[in-house]
Amino acid sequence: MTQDQTIQRALKILNTRMRTAPVLSAPGAVRDYLRLLLHERGHEVFVCVFLDGQHRVIACDELFRGTLTQTSVYPREVVKAALAHNAAAVIFAHNHPSGVAEPSRADELLTQALKQALALLDIRTLDHFVIAGNQLVSFAERGLL
Repeated sequence: MTQDQTIQRALKILNTRMRTAPVLSAPGAVRDYLRLLLHERGHEVFVCVFLDGQHRVIACDELFRGTLTQTSVYPREVVKAALAHNAAAVIFAHNHPSGVAEPSRADELLTQALKQALALLDIRTLDHFVIAGNQLVSFAERGLL
C-alpha cells in the first residue's frame, strides 16, 4: 500500500469516527482528520467542519484555496455554506505551508469576524485550527475565541 493510499484510508476511518460521535467527545478524531487532510498541502487551504445541534459532523468542506503564503476567506461565503448545511456550529481549519503553525494577527482577526458573522445566526464557532506539518494550534485552547 502506498503512502497516499494509507493516508486516504486513515482519512476515511477518522471521517467515520467524526460523524458517529459528537466532536466534543472525540476531539482527537477531528484533530487527526484535519492534520492528515492539510499537512502536506503546498498552498493554503481553508476548511470548515459543519456540525449539527449535537455537535456531530454534517460536512467538512474546503471552501477556499490560496497561494503559498495566503488565502482569501470571505465571511459571506462561510455564512452561506453554514446555512446550506443547516449547521448549528462550525470548526475552522487552515494550513501554513511555511511549516510554522503559529497563528498570525490576520488569522486572529479573520476568526473574530467569522465568529461574529455566524453568531448573528446563532451558529457557534467552536475552534479554529492552524496546521503546519504535524503541528497543530487550537485557537480555543489558546483563549483566542
